[in-house]
Formats: sequence, C-alpha cells, structure tokens
Amino acid sequence: MVLGPRQARSWLFTPADRPERYPRPDSHPDSHPDSHPDSLPNTRPGRPGADAVVLDLEDAVAPGRKAFARDRLTRRGAVGAPVWVRINDRTSEHWCDDLEAVAGLPSLVGVMLPKAEHAEHVSATAALLPAGTPVVALVETSLGMENAFAIAQARATFALAFGVADFRRETGLGDAPEAWAYPRTRLVIASRAAGLRGPIDGPAMHLDDLAAVRAEADASRAGGFTGKLCIHPAQTAAVNAAYGPAPEQLAWARRVLDQAAHSEGAAVRVDGEMIDRPRLEYARDLLEFAGVAGA
Repeated sequence: MVLGPRQARSWLFTPADRPERYPRPDSHPDSHPDSHPDSLPNTRPGRPGADAVVLDLEDAVAPGRKAFARDRLTRRGAVGAPVWVRINDRTSEHWCDDLEAVAGLPSLVGVMLPKAEHAEHVSATAALLPAGTPVVALVETSLGMENAFAIAQARATFALAFGVADFRRETGLGDAPEAWAYPRTRLVIASRAAGLRGPIDGPAMHLDDLAAVRAEADASRAGGFTGKLCIHPAQTAAVNAAYGPAPEQLAWARRVLDQAAHSEGAAVRVDGEMIDRPRLEYARDLLEFAGVAGA
C-alpha cells in the first residue's frame, strides 16, 4: 500500500521533462513505460511502488530543457496521480518560473526546495504557492545544516531532507560513518525539536546492487531518518522494507500490548525486558504504522 506524506518512506525522483514517466492514477510509479532501462534491475508487476513521486525540475533536467519541463508539467493539469515537485533553489533564475508553473497544478501535493539555507527560503517559496502547500526543505550545504532548526521551524516546512551528494561535494567528507554522524544527527534532532516527522535521507547511488540500497536504508533508519529519496523505481521496494517494521518487531509489539493490557499501567516483563511507558508507546507506534501500511 502506498502511504500518505506523513508516513511516506520512498520518495522517487522522476524527470519533469519525461512526461511518459509521470505516474498514472491506475498504476504504481514503478510500472510506467520507459522506467526501466535494460541495464537496470526490472521490477515485477504488482511490486509496491514509491510512497511519494517527486517530479524533478532541478538536477534531473538540463538547463536548456527547463522551460520544456515546466510546459510538460503544466499540460499535465489534473490528469494523473498526486505528485510533489522539486523546483530549482531560491537563488536560481528558474525559481520564480518554476513556482508559477506548479502553483496551479490541481494534483500538486507539495514542493521540494533544494539548497535550503535559511527559513526565509521556505517562507518565500510558500508565499508563491496556494495557502497551506507543504514544503520539504532539502538541506545540502554547510550553511543550511547550521540553520537546520530555523529552517525546520518555518511555518510551511513539512520535513527536512538531506542532499547528501551536494553536501559531500561542498564539505569534502569521506565515507567513514563517523564523518557523517554530526550532520545526520543534527537533521534528526532539528526535525523532532520542531515537531516534524523524522528527516528524509538522500538517495543511494547503487542501481544494480539492491542489497546495498537496503543496507544503506537500514543504517539510515537506525540513525533516526524516516524515509529515503530514490533515483530509480527499482530502489523503492528495498527502501519501503527498510523503513517499515519487521515481522519479528510486530510480533514483539503484540506481546507487549497483550501483557500491558492486564498491568493497569504498571511496567511489565516481556521476553526478559522491562517494558515501561516509553517502550509501550514504541510498541503502539509500530502497530499503528503497520496498520496504516496494510502490513
């Protein structure tokens, strides 16, 4: 089952200048024609698709095709499944034109704003959109990282996302996990302190190795992220599985709730573990998410 934005795990980028890849109302986003080059892993009919589709006007579209992409997007109108749109950043010459194009889309769910560095970037973007349009702020620079909490507090901010590739390029960080501990934890804490869902992680670059995609998503979830950007439909199943509760977790949660039902609010012992209020609420959260996801 495809989830709503607050629970969305997989966020699939689709080039806005490739209308043949736009999601249709009667199909999952990973079943579109021309979505699977022969060199990439194919997906089986009926395999779970992305929870959110992001039509991309930024990195996936060459500078000379920006106007064409906006035209294709506006021609889409009300046809097709609901989508997010990644526009160009606040300082870009394309920012205003992008917002003008997407503001009238009947199927628009929200906007993803790249290179968000100040709360004003989110506020200015929201001011040119229909009232209440959510904005995912993509944090991709050291300045954006240092201002993460202020960005998260902007009224229109729906979630923070991590632009890993651009952040790596600017900072020169290597592959050692400890090098990434600070920025990742900062996004998680800033998101939660501002009352947002956990942040959305950047995409895995692996296209042929889905086990590596799953391992990266597992580590991301363990670090407090609640979803992940995807650059190919073949990645979505691994990402969805990583951010959803495992069968053994659900079985544990059911045992916890069964024991707690007879405890009158006192701590209980389950599988050799003391279950107090925080652990009980965690068990409830797992089952609630599983119910929403149709697990």
